[in-house]
Amino acid sequence: MRRTALRPETVATGTDPAAPPAQQPAAAQHVAAEPQRLRTEFEFELPRGYVDESGTVHRTGAMRLATARDELVPLRDVRVQENPAYLSVVLLGRVITRLGTLPTVHDGVVENMFASDLAFLQDFYRQVNAEGHTRAGVTCPHCEHAFEVELGGSRLGES
Repeated sequence: MRRTALRPETVATGTDPAAPPAQQPAAAQHVAAEPQRLRTEFEFELPRGYVDESGTVHRTGAMRLATARDELVPLRDVRVQENPAYLSVVLLGRVITRLGTLPTVHDGVVENMFASDLAFLQDFYRQVNAEGHTRAGVTCPHCEHAFEVELGGSRLGES
């Protein structure tokens, strides 16, 4: 009798991926048909836009999910220790992966943004990292109808 080692995917799912689908349990067929993908980067558009030293306005960008390290490292920053409000500037500088055509985004870029853009990014960060999505519940001030709006990648005022 010849023994062979189980493939890692056989151990993980309890099925043999080489077996025809008809011989696999229904649950294994479902798992194979729908692979889980975690969305780790979210597009955004700033309300006003960051103006660089040459006068170019950068409005579109992307933010990635924060890691525990992203939230811990800024706590050692002297600027954050002296002024806790600086925490969000340093944190956003770590998680914004792209902004317009800038080659890099860092806390120096974030600290020179307009206050409305900073507030937008702070809220966007909370939506993405705490709630896992970029939708926000809102209520119409006129008719008081409650509905959701997509914050990521949409322009202000559009739903």
